[in-house]
Amino acid sequence: MEALNQHLFLLLNAPPDPPAGILMLARFLADDVVVLVAALVAALWVWGRQDGRAVLVGAGCALLTAALVNAAIGALWHHPRPFVIGLGNQLIPHAADSSFPSDHATFMWTIGISLLLRGSWQRLGWGMMAFGMGVAWARIYLGVHFPLDMAGALLVSATASLLVIPARPIVDGVLTPAIVRLYEGTVRLLHLPAVLFPLDRK
Repeated sequence: MEALNQHLFLLLNAPPDPPAGILMLARFLADDVVVLVAALVAALWVWGRQDGRAVLVGAGCALLTAALVNAAIGALWHHPRPFVIGLGNQLIPHAADSSFPSDHATFMWTIGISLLLRGSWQRLGWGMMAFGMGVAWARIYLGVHFPLDMAGALLVSATASLLVIPARPIVDGVLTPAIVRLYEGTVRLLHLPAVLFPLDRK
């Protein structure tokens, strides 16, 4: 399995001097997309449908679960990154921590799968899945992850998202209202402008 993992990595990894346009795209997908998606989720919370907040809280619960699973895997089994073992070309800086699974891909795919399982924002969910594939390719291309890291991320994302489904009554009926009250209380306490932070959306 490890031999296949390394063989696939070398097929996808960038050459020492890749085309500037592809390198720019890969760097954007590898790092910036995750930040943009986090900003999009925040925008959906503030300005999206009021009934969509439970979906976002559910996705947040799945993300927390996935993050804990990833941290546990990394603590129990250290898998070196390609550049640590001198394999391929590393084109972005990265700490020499465990590579499996990919946190970036896990983030993208957990949100995507959560949206798809809840039946909300289906196009956005599929978009997250597609951009997750782009993130996976980019981080392999830039030499900081193996293909197996991405397969692991997809498995963790699906598992975490499925685990949240049985807890939906608690997420929708208890957790979401509590978080909404905390959010609205914070907006009022800080006297944030109602134009930017509306509290009475339907």
